[in-house]
Amino acid sequence: MSVFTPVSQQQLERFLGHYTCGDLIEFAGISAGIENTNYFVTTTTGAYVLTLFEALTADELPYFLDLMAYLAEHELPSAHPLADNKGDYLRELQGKPAAMVQRLRGASVIQPTVTHCRAVGSMLGRMHLVGRSFPARRNNNRGSAWWGEMREKLDGLLSSDDVELLDDELAWQRDHQYSDLPTGVIHADLFRDNVLFEGQELSGMIDFYYACNDVLIYDLAVTVNDWCCNEDGCLEQERTLALVQAYHQQRPLQVPERAAWPTSLRAAALRFWLSRMHDAHFQRDGEMTHTKDPLPFRRILCFRRDQQASLLDLWDAVVSS
Repeated sequence: MSVFTPVSQQQLERFLGHYTCGDLIEFAGISAGIENTNYFVTTTTGAYVLTLFEALTADELPYFLDLMAYLAEHELPSAHPLADNKGDYLRELQGKPAAMVQRLRGASVIQPTVTHCRAVGSMLGRMHLVGRSFPARRNNNRGSAWWGEMREKLDGLLSSDDVELLDDELAWQRDHQYSDLPTGVIHADLFRDNVLFEGQELSGMIDFYYACNDVLIYDLAVTVNDWCCNEDGCLEQERTLALVQAYHQQRPLQVPERAAWPTSLRAAALRFWLSRMHDAHFQRDGEMTHTKDPLPFRRILCFRRDQQASLLDLWDAVVSS
């Protein structure tokens, strides 16, 4: 979340006139995140998050907004979009597609405990089960084709060591494709800053704007890589076991997924290393912006490449428990 497109009080008040949400009390830009413009908005009827979409088009957005509503209506802690007076979730503000969603209670955790990780794993497993009945579909626009595009775009900008690592990993991923893995709706970005807690209780999951239909254990791998890492990039065993076991209790992991698990963790690290390198080299102008360091995901990728056997040992410990 960031502010690339400033919104004035007068503009916001006119925008809110299309909703039954009371009068504006206050609003403030949100600096965290990297993709869209976001504001906290408080009115006489409640608290909301206003998002102006900087890249996604009006044609793409119904998938995400409908998914958020669907999950909330199936008792998952997703922020439900607010419908305007015509019943639509999507409007336009400052020439950008825009939506209001409920602001959920709680705050992100920086240093997750085993209890936090267990709650996240359980919630992700539930989401994958509930998502089976969601009727819309969307391809992953941060998948292997995008990896190749980023490699070309970054050509000439990376160190020789980074180029060697990147090209070797891209070749590995091309050679290790797995068929017949369970697929469905995935969040694809379930990092610590996209989950809210009140104490030890999970109160919300947010920022579904990378959600898509893809391999389910890839989503689990994205989550594990952020929630269960030490600072050096190595997985911390107790938190990893807690998260994956809690997930497994909701959606039992299947035999074909075992062989793909190490490669999925590598793919998840590669995806975020690439996106952060891109953002570091092609920074966007904005009033309040936040660019994340690519180095942590380079370290994570290196560790996952070196941990093939131990990653399978962990998988076996979960499935046999």
